[in-house]
Amino acid sequence: MSTASALARPAAAEDPVDALIKSIRIPPRPSLLADLQRELASPDPSPETIGRIVASDVGMSGALLKLANSAIYGGRRKAKSIEQAILFLGINQVASLMTGLLARQAIPANSAALASFWDVSTRRAQAMVFLSRRLRIGEPDVAHTFGLFCDTGLPLLMDRFADYGATYAAASLEAERPFTALEEERHATSHASIGCLLARNWGLSDHVVWAILHHHDYAVLEDAHTAGAVRSLVALSLLAEAAICKYQGHAESLEWNKGGVRACAYLGLSAEETAELLDELHEAFHDDQ
Repeated sequence: MSTASALARPAAAEDPVDALIKSIRIPPRPSLLADLQRELASPDPSPETIGRIVASDVGMSGALLKLANSAIYGGRRKAKSIEQAILFLGINQVASLMTGLLARQAIPANSAALASFWDVSTRRAQAMVFLSRRLRIGEPDVAHTFGLFCDTGLPLLMDRFADYGATYAAASLEAERPFTALEEERHATSHASIGCLLARNWGLSDHVVWAILHHHDYAVLEDAHTAGAVRSLVALSLLAEAAICKYQGHAESLEWNKGGVRACAYLGLSAEETAELLDELHEAFHDDQ
């Protein structure tokens, strides 16, 4: 039984998969995030209260302002204070950026194999925001959160299994099978399943939680029973992946080769429109350096 199956079924007597899940260190939800989510869940969220929560951590405040003023998020207006950042970006986008910064603190990626993990995750989140806005699909803050969290299971598995580095390297070279197939074979779980569990424990939206679980399962793009918001996040993540590979100078994206056609079909994009989008995103990456 896989971790995904365990997540979907009712609780029962503990089996090996349950024991495995418990043996993986899932960082607890940060208190600042709980405070943010509590305010966002109120009938009338207060920008002033959100500002006070953000300003309570000097490091968070500085990092948030830097992100808010980046090319992808800030546009021409430059925020000089947390209050201006909230005004320019909106409460939900600020909360999304804060969630990402807190995740980076809580989930260290110190192994050599994952040296650029958070850089790539941040780049993916930026790409997801760009694509969500450009194609007018879904909510940019939700796309941002998904982009940051979809691979958070990787460092957690690296920490749990001494031989996971070899699994990660081999799975990265899989040209046909899903990335997660080798993980399931060797470790009875996958980074998608563990990332889904983390997102659920941190109180992220259901669409983000399930999109993380399915982000290497490209058949979901053709599954009418899956929520459109989940399918859109998976499709946009493939475009983001292709753009990041191009930006990094790689000849091709194996993930795009596996699911790109399905993603374009779901999004209704022609080959020409896709190429134009990827060029725009590639340019946006360079503008944000």
